[in-house]
Amino acid sequence: MPFRLIAIDGPESFPLPEGATRVVGRAPTSDIPVPDPTISRRHAELTAAGDRLTVRDLDSANGTFVGNDRIETYVVAAGDVIRFGQRAFRVEAMVVPAAPDPAAAAGTPTPRAGATIVRQRPVSGADLFGLSPQQISLETAAPDAALASLATGDDKARQKLAMLLQVSTALSRVRDVDALLDQVVTYAFHVLEVDRTAVLLLDADDRLIPRLSRDRKGGESTRPVPQSIARTAIDERSAIISDDAGEDARFGGQSVVLQQIRSAMCAPLVGGNGRPFGVLYVDSSSVTTRFADDDLEFLIAFAGISAVALENSQFASRLQQEAVVRSNFERFFTPHLAARIASAPDAVRLGGDKRIVTVLFSDIRGFTALSETMNPDDMAALLSEYFSEMVDCVFRHGGTLDKFIGDAVMAQWGAPLGDPDDADRALAAAIDMQRALVTLNERWRLDRRPELQIGIGLNTGEAFAGNIGSERRLEYTVIGDTVNTASRLCSAAAGGEILVSDALRSALHQLPPMDEREAMPLKGKSQPVPVFAVQW
Repeated sequence: MPFRLIAIDGPESFPLPEGATRVVGRAPTSDIPVPDPTISRRHAELTAAGDRLTVRDLDSANGTFVGNDRIETYVVAAGDVIRFGQRAFRVEAMVVPAAPDPAAAAGTPTPRAGATIVRQRPVSGADLFGLSPQQISLETAAPDAALASLATGDDKARQKLAMLLQVSTALSRVRDVDALLDQVVTYAFHVLEVDRTAVLLLDADDRLIPRLSRDRKGGESTRPVPQSIARTAIDERSAIISDDAGEDARFGGQSVVLQQIRSAMCAPLVGGNGRPFGVLYVDSSSVTTRFADDDLEFLIAFAGISAVALENSQFASRLQQEAVVRSNFERFFTPHLAARIASAPDAVRLGGDKRIVTVLFSDIRGFTALSETMNPDDMAALLSEYFSEMVDCVFRHGGTLDKFIGDAVMAQWGAPLGDPDDADRALAAAIDMQRALVTLNERWRLDRRPELQIGIGLNTGEAFAGNIGSERRLEYTVIGDTVNTASRLCSAAAGGEILVSDALRSALHQLPPMDEREAMPLKGKSQPVPVFAVQW
């Protein structure tokens, strides 16, 4: 039985044919390439055999999971979710289509009740007159020369193939989607006797949205594309030709009749993953124009090239956007968390929401007096070395650097993306910070440089997380009583001390040794707050 992997948080979809083994990995040469930093170059392999799909981890760094369980080898079923690193995919069984009608396969039009001629041909991806992508090498001559060659010569099929190869070269150079669609429509008018060409793309709700519709004179066409024809092409993954669309019982839409469409063709735009994301539609109102099977074959091939070009354009645009977003986020988030945010556009949005977060404050003790004894350059070098080490500790345990406040560090876990063990990782980071400072002090002592002591406070609770600031400058941060309490615990901590609230202590899954301190009265609290000092 063939299966398919469908991305939970992205557009990717990968077929898994019966009897085949496919390798998932970050490397572009992988059978299933997934460009994500949490995925190893060769991460896992999947084998479909009978009604079983076997997943085997290839000693990946971040593991392969089925549900919440890390696996080495596992047999999954349709509906299961497999996670490679941080990318999750749902397993679906593929329905094998019925064998095609012999008459249709031979190129004979299939008569239907109420229609003169209608033919459908299944489409499964970039289709160039039956040639596989491996059999096609792109030429570099100008597309205009290929277009001109259609006017002469006996071998029309070869001329059309040559033209398609030239068009594919031209389209591969275009990265802007709107410019690409404009070229697709222009080429369609050059090679087909049509009155109108249109491109419709599927939106997030699976609705076909017109992106470009143009008549032969080059003007924008305001006539709607018949949804009955376009939806049939999408739903049945088939290219359609009808030489009298108004009489075709298959397309009972009123717009076909009202627009007096005589002949129409429509081909789905099918990406390399086998999933359609739109249609290329052409029609004619002339009684003398009847589309032939050669026209349909050409439209299928042309739609295949256009689909690949569009998919590449959208993929390149998404990679560029994610790279910019990731580079900005990596200033404050771990590379791993930055990658998750970049691939989840809704993770950080304007405004904000309430979230359960764990907040850490650390502050240098006696910093003001120390700064008066050092020159500015020495102080800047010392702080830079100190901050670099502290931020590494935060990132090492999956935290988010919120900000530097003078000589203080504010970090948080839980926003914009949280995990069940946020409190444990925040406390581990605090212990790591104190131990890292001990190592720093030993080195500074040998260099006859000043030594530092820090106090740390942590608290867990609900806080507002979102973009705060002015129109000129926004900053993603967390605010609220939870943050204020963590700050006050930090202020009360002596050098080398870690103070935590009872709320954080209750949120821990692994409880380290702690000493209970005298309850601390805090502003806005009717009762003193229980405080615990961590033994590290």
